[in-house]
Amino acid sequence: ARSRTVGELLAPTSPFDKKCGRENWTVAFAPDGSYFAWSQGHRIVKLVPWSQCLNNFLLHGTKNVANSISPRLPRQNSDSGQKNKPCEHIIDCGDIVWSLAFGSSVPEKQSRCVNIEWHRFKFGQDQLLLATGLNNGRIKIWDVYTGKLLLNLMDHTEVVRDLTFAPDGSLILVSASRDKTLRVWDLKDDGNMMKVLRGHQNWVYGCAFSPDSSILCSVGASKAVFLWDMDKYSMIRKLEGHHNDVVACEFSPDGALLATASYDTRVYVWDPHLGVILMEFGHLFPPPTPIFAGGANDRWVRSVSFSHDGLHIASLADDKMVRFWRIDEEYPVQVAPLNNGLCCTFSTDGSVLAAGQDGSVYFWATPRQVSSLQHLCRMAIRRVMPTSQVKNLPVPSKVVEFLCYQI
Repeated sequence: ARSRTVGELLAPTSPFDKKCGRENWTVAFAPDGSYFAWSQGHRIVKLVPWSQCLNNFLLHGTKNVANSISPRLPRQNSDSGQKNKPCEHIIDCGDIVWSLAFGSSVPEKQSRCVNIEWHRFKFGQDQLLLATGLNNGRIKIWDVYTGKLLLNLMDHTEVVRDLTFAPDGSLILVSASRDKTLRVWDLKDDGNMMKVLRGHQNWVYGCAFSPDSSILCSVGASKAVFLWDMDKYSMIRKLEGHHNDVVACEFSPDGALLATASYDTRVYVWDPHLGVILMEFGHLFPPPTPIFAGGANDRWVRSVSFSHDGLHIASLADDKMVRFWRIDEEYPVQVAPLNNGLCCTFSTDGSVLAAGQDGSVYFWATPRQVSSLQHLCRMAIRRVMPTSQVKNLPVPSKVVEFLCYQI
């Protein structure tokens, strides 16, 4: 089935605009669904209120030139009535932007962090930040509501390829870089760098927190998929199975599954607590043998994203296709065309998928299916306990099987 197009945000182009530097490497939704951000290329990040963006799609059809939205968005001024309304911002980051991440001081679930003293930010204030990872190794932190620069973090020596905030509201930021390291920053402590995670032998492409913020997954060149304990800052295990560079990863909403995307033309769905592959989604048929796994570079998978319902995964590959998969089916349930796509992510409510291409963004409606009772039960119990604890529950073995994601 073809996915239904919701809308487009097209970056303005000039006759002298060269393609190089126009790549849109990153798109992101704010945790509360209030904002959407993407890299337009040439150092520029665009921040738009998401609800008004959706309204424009409904009012004016699917196509929207990004700059044409601005007359219909409220501008910030001294009037207190306007001050709290979301405003559009265009941010010049000073260098090519490779990664974006929203961070909120409001936890997505109950925060594990209490009584933390704030420095740069007022304690108790709802804070929404945007982190941008740059080509020169710097990370710039912006206030989403005002568009002002708050912090400039400068420890990486190479491209900052990915960023992720802990979902617990602690404003802990992890950055992944081509300098082969991951760095942990505390933005409540004026951006103090808390830890350097070493273990990757080559470029680090991506990183993602588990929903409870206790585990970090990092992926990189040379087939690397690493899991880290974020309480002890130690490596838990390496996941082995990919045959080429691994470029993207994301946990399911209940933390029970992990999806990884690789240049070996596959997306794997893992049980990260057991270290086993539960599902394989191939983008080349028949799948390449390990020796030739890097040869089909027109099928390289660039990005992967887990939907809010925990039932669907989106992947984006170099074969000019976006695919929507169910975690329990071998073939895509929906597809959509996209040339030169580099990144994709689901909206906060899971209803829309955004994908970036050449400075512009395209949006599709995601598959809407009623979850089975089994899936709802699994999601509910996995939000509070990992695989090992589920297997040790004092319930009949058939019930344990029912509650487990099986191969």
